[in-house]
Amino acid sequence: MAVVSSAHSTIFSKTSLFHHINGFKRFSFCLPFSSSAVASLSSKKKWRQPVASSMLELGGIKIAKDDVVRDDPTNNVPDTIFSKLGLQLHRRNNHPLGILKNGIYEYFDTNFPNMFHKFDDLCPVVSVKQNFDDVLVPADHVSRSYNDTYYVDSQTVLRCHTSAHQAELLRRGHTHFLVTGDVYRRDSIDSTHYPVFHQMEGVRVFTPDNWEASGLDPTSYAAEDLKKSLEGLARHLFGAVEMRWIDAYFPFTNPSYELEIYFQGKWMEVLGCGVMEQEILKSNGRSNSVAWALGLGLERLAMVLFDIPDIRLFWSTDERFTSQFSEGQMGVKFKPFSKYPPCYKDMSFWINDSFTENNLCEVIRGIAGDLVEEVSLIDNFTNKKGMTSHCYRIAYRSMERSLTDEEINDLQWQVREQVQNKLNVVLR
Repeated sequence: MAVVSSAHSTIFSKTSLFHHINGFKRFSFCLPFSSSAVASLSSKKKWRQPVASSMLELGGIKIAKDDVVRDDPTNNVPDTIFSKLGLQLHRRNNHPLGILKNGIYEYFDTNFPNMFHKFDDLCPVVSVKQNFDDVLVPADHVSRSYNDTYYVDSQTVLRCHTSAHQAELLRRGHTHFLVTGDVYRRDSIDSTHYPVFHQMEGVRVFTPDNWEASGLDPTSYAAEDLKKSLEGLARHLFGAVEMRWIDAYFPFTNPSYELEIYFQGKWMEVLGCGVMEQEILKSNGRSNSVAWALGLGLERLAMVLFDIPDIRLFWSTDERFTSQFSEGQMGVKFKPFSKYPPCYKDMSFWINDSFTENNLCEVIRGIAGDLVEEVSLIDNFTNKKGMTSHCYRIAYRSMERSLTDEEINDLQWQVREQVQNKLNVVLR
């Protein structure tokens, strides 16, 4: 399933799929990391984030940087995003995301032995058809826009949800599968949003032999099995918590639901799910079947389970962070190793008709990277001439060291220059 909520929660969340997307003329390859590199990252030794390379490799297939980052009007993939391709945090067994992924695997392996096939290294460069059309995203949906999705070219994107692989796996004959991977969306800057995050998609297909003896119609049978299965998953991850089901809407399922749990004094959305639309099944050779699908965001759940306060920390190579987590240790609480003070800088400008906040955040990220903690609109007004002014507050803070006034001032100067030049706004 596709979709995500805050902290890029669930594949099926309200903010989920309906926030970003991706496409690319179909490459006959998958993305980065040699098998030796993956093996080294699974060890408990100190690891370093790979330096952005002009060539990536996965499974012996090489991808040049020019294949993804192009001087092309239909391409909006920056170098900073290319540098994240192939890092695959979800495949590191000592990383919170890898620990959570394996914990979910454990639940399905225990309750559905030898039933679910697992995929966690599928190529994140997919076609627009795979990313949107195959999961029935309307042609005019906002998630298809260049403002929300990273396009390699007009027909190819960096996947914005793991649902992009659903149709292909169904056509291959898979009836029970879990797909985990990195997904990409242009987004705002704050403690719960990052342009690269990780999702898990789950699908289970039923045939008439499954539901005919139950006395239920196919849709009711699938929905009942779905709720029972996912309530069990929630208990596996969070313990004996109170749960509730909320009716929802997703273009690829009907009926659709969101599962919420009462955790730490408040209701929290865990995942989105539903009974797969028949059109998807029929289009992929399963016309006499019914299926359920689920989607969840790994970062959102990991932030709660491990008490991780800022989504940027998942990308930290600081040993004070990485050393706190071990394979199989679910829910170990993160101990902050430092809390450096933030530095705030305000910037005001007259916007134009093409201005979007996502474009602003892309420019700021391209200059300051993970040193930017938050970008927030603190004031706006329209004058008598009809010109609109926005004032944004940028919070700079490193997760690992104190920033000097000199480097913050230098970053802010570059931000102001690039915002003016790239977004064609008029600074005030």
